[in-house]
Amino acid sequence: MSGPLKGLLVLDLTRVLAGPYCTMILSDLGARIIKIEPPNGDDSREFGPLINNTSAYFASLNRGKESIKLNLKEKNDKTIFQKLLSRADILIENFRPGIMKKLGFEYKILAKKYPGLIYASCSGFGQTGPWADKPAYDMIVQGMGGLMSLTGHEKHEPVRIGTSIGDITAGLFTTIGILAALVKKNKNNKGQMIDISMLDCQIAILENAIARYFATGQSPGPSGSRHPAIAPFECYRCMDGYFVMACGNDTMFRRMCKAINANNLSKDKRFISNSERIKNVVGLKNELEKLFIKNSINHWIQILEKANIPVGPLNNVEDAVNSEQIKHRNMIVNIKDKNLKNFFVAGNPIKMSSYKDPSYRNKSPTLDEHRNKILKEFNLQ
Repeated sequence: MSGPLKGLLVLDLTRVLAGPYCTMILSDLGARIIKIEPPNGDDSREFGPLINNTSAYFASLNRGKESIKLNLKEKNDKTIFQKLLSRADILIENFRPGIMKKLGFEYKILAKKYPGLIYASCSGFGQTGPWADKPAYDMIVQGMGGLMSLTGHEKHEPVRIGTSIGDITAGLFTTIGILAALVKKNKNNKGQMIDISMLDCQIAILENAIARYFATGQSPGPSGSRHPAIAPFECYRCMDGYFVMACGNDTMFRRMCKAINANNLSKDKRFISNSERIKNVVGLKNELEKLFIKNSINHWIQILEKANIPVGPLNNVEDAVNSEQIKHRNMIVNIKDKNLKNFFVAGNPIKMSSYKDPSYRNKSPTLDEHRNKILKEFNLQ
């Protein structure tokens, strides 16, 4: 891949999702990723769905990377790893704190040998604090970080967000940290350590929930599809399904009411201002759905779009990936893999004027696929 990070070498000790998501982004931006796998490989190689014995899950996250199998507990493999480190710009790992120290590769040691190395660690709870040694998965940090308490509907059991937001946000913040460290390195030629906690990242994306707690002294609860501070701003039922609509201010609300021939609602004291609409949000939804249920999704979307109201259908995954806008933006790309014919994954949302955005990605590596190539390149044969 061509991109602004072309020429950078990343050693990737990560597995499953958070770390591989980060290195996937770096790969899409042009960096070379050497995935260093344990003897049994990345656990996610076994995750379904499997197509011709190839994990679609693994392929979606590790496209375009190289693989070499190393046991960092063995002397010969440690030597190979040291040689790779001498040429690397970035090292990323997502072990629990203390594992790299046991292997002899803690940051304090590496920083002395390779002062320009950017070392990124992405773990469940970070390198410090009373919970640092705890194991974690996405579900754990979604629960502990308060996110699940905001998700779902009141008086129903807790709901996990439908994508692995705990891992993905950690991968994104790790990427941001690495890019910031590269900027600093360009100024002083020195590397540094980046310590990312999945739990920290969940706190960071709680958005206005933290502000609401400190403003009121009460923990906000789940609100379904509604926005907690803006109304109307949720999912609405109509004749043939649901659509989503958001009116971010009073002027927009009045314009929406006019468009759907419901001027009476804009004059109703319960809905006269956003603050009143929030107090009476259930009543507002009921009044709107009395109208919306009389016609189709497309009917209402066309009317609301003409009035310049933010609105859209409630798509499933099939609808979303096949939508005209997503196709136009090259957000679904083909994997060039003979074992995964006609297999597509998400593209790169970072569009840059200086670089092309290919409609494909190179295949994910088989375990240890690039051993001979890497050993020869680094004079280790």
